[in-house]
Amino acid sequence: MFNFSSSLRIYLCVDPTDMRKAFNGLYAIAKHQLDLNPMDGSLFLFANRRRDRVKLLYWDGTGFWVLAKRLEKGTFWWPGRTEANQGSIEMKPEALGMLLNGIDLKDGSFRAWFCR
Repeated sequence: MFNFSSSLRIYLCVDPTDMRKAFNGLYAIAKHQLDLNPMDGSLFLFANRRRDRVKLLYWDGTGFWVLAKRLEKGTFWWPGRTEANQGSIEMKPEALGMLLNGIDLKDGSFRAWFCR
């Protein structure tokens, strides 16, 4: 598990993303679709339509990081689009850690695929 600073701003893109996108494609989504600045030190989280793959985009001050995770079974919990979220949701680093480690953020239970 990764540890993130408590001051890190994390934005989850609620719309499905084409996982063939790399640095420039994810940057364009964050900047133009979400209307956010990808170079402000925030972390952006994207998932595919099936929610079994995620990518993180992060600017560290010298360049972009792209980190990907593919589940072998099951899916990540992922919110849908609503009028309130307008394409992205800001989340806390603790919520990101839980999401990536198999915890359903709706009720705090482990996803069916998660077992240690």
